[in-house]
Amino acid sequence: MNIDPVDILSERRAGVLLHPTSLPQGTLDEHALRWLDFLAQAGISVWQTLPLGVPQAGRSPYQCDSAFALNPSLLPCGEASTIDVDDFRNWQQQQQFWLHDYAQFAVLKKHFENTPWYTWPSAYKDREPDALAAFSQTNADALLAIQYEQYRLHTRWQAVRLAARERGIYLFGDVPIFVAHDSADVWARRHEFLLDDAGQPTVVAGVPPDYFSETGQRWGNPHYHWTVHQASGFDWWQHRLAAQFDGFDIVRIDHFRGLEAVWEIQRDCDTAIEGRWQKVPGAALLDTLSERFDRLPLVAEDLGIITPKVVALRHQFKLPGMAVLQFSFDHFDDNPHKPKNIPQDCVVYTGTHDNDTSVGWFETLDNDMQAHVLDVLARKDAGAQQVAEALIMQALHSRANLAVVPLQDLLGLGSDARMNVPGTASDNWLWQYTPEQLTPTLAHTLRMKVSDTGRLRT
Repeated sequence: MNIDPVDILSERRAGVLLHPTSLPQGTLDEHALRWLDFLAQAGISVWQTLPLGVPQAGRSPYQCDSAFALNPSLLPCGEASTIDVDDFRNWQQQQQFWLHDYAQFAVLKKHFENTPWYTWPSAYKDREPDALAAFSQTNADALLAIQYEQYRLHTRWQAVRLAARERGIYLFGDVPIFVAHDSADVWARRHEFLLDDAGQPTVVAGVPPDYFSETGQRWGNPHYHWTVHQASGFDWWQHRLAAQFDGFDIVRIDHFRGLEAVWEIQRDCDTAIEGRWQKVPGAALLDTLSERFDRLPLVAEDLGIITPKVVALRHQFKLPGMAVLQFSFDHFDDNPHKPKNIPQDCVVYTGTHDNDTSVGWFETLDNDMQAHVLDVLARKDAGAQQVAEALIMQALHSRANLAVVPLQDLLGLGSDARMNVPGTASDNWLWQYTPEQLTPTLAHTLRMKVSDTGRLRT
């Protein structure tokens, strides 16, 4: 179903950022189709989501139980289902790289009361073949149920993708660069991560202090054993990206900076302040992926501390970067987020899922900064709603080929609708819109803006 990614990323288009859990019921039910209808009516040709994986306790789609499995909560509750046994068996065969390991992991997690795999009895923690074989035989029905659930999720998402394509809409996914420590991937492939004999990370991932956090972000993910990955021809990565391209037309690499060098934090450090940059073979990985997939429909999330080497890596593989207009209001003329500095090979945002809504962002600025923003926007005495509208128009008028606006900004919502506050673990990833908010007037108004800025695709 993929088309040439150049057709998408080299033309002026408009997109909206909305995670499926923010649909009215948080599932891929009839509201997903109504959402696609709204996008089509509004002239939007790209729907961007966050990762669709199985979130852990904090609900973050960037900390999941698997790099491949989809979130079961996306399935509508109580929906009757039928199965084509032949199709299911064919799909099982196609997904054998990850599916059985994930099913075992999920059933074992439930068996051991959701405790982390590295605390399980050694026979299961260390994946002793006889123990796993006996467990699988005893729990055959539960394993099959997990696999069938994933099959249903896969077919449901493919149906959504087909419905999107029929409406001229392309799906824009997101792949976290790291995977969670307590995940099926790390449990099943310990040799591909920097772990000690007890299964604990020797170093953990994060980023140093930046504009999101004064102490940086200590994500806690284990780092890859890049020597092992490279020796395998980046086999795990090839399978991972193949799964992404099966579900999306474009994929954002979250924390693209980590394909040039990663921030390594000693596991006993409580913050991310103390760490070091460690080089990784990102060019070799992208070379391998380029050979496998011919072209890479990837967008590089290049926010944060970006060096010339990171920029060179992105340019080497002709990957669009990102710009965020909320970051543009400083006094540095070379700020890459300022509209005058945004190139065509870029995806521009008013804000991302990690930012406050544009209304909330403006309302929390001090008086001097608010005055500066109004001066830059030439919107004297404007309120927060008008500032959010101005940022939307800046994004649509920019040179960037793709302009993406979170739905919260299109609706003019405040901080109560914020999706995530980086560095915090509660009250995130919860926001949902209501059906009444997607009005015909909003669709018509948005379509006019998309058309007037040359972003309407027919």
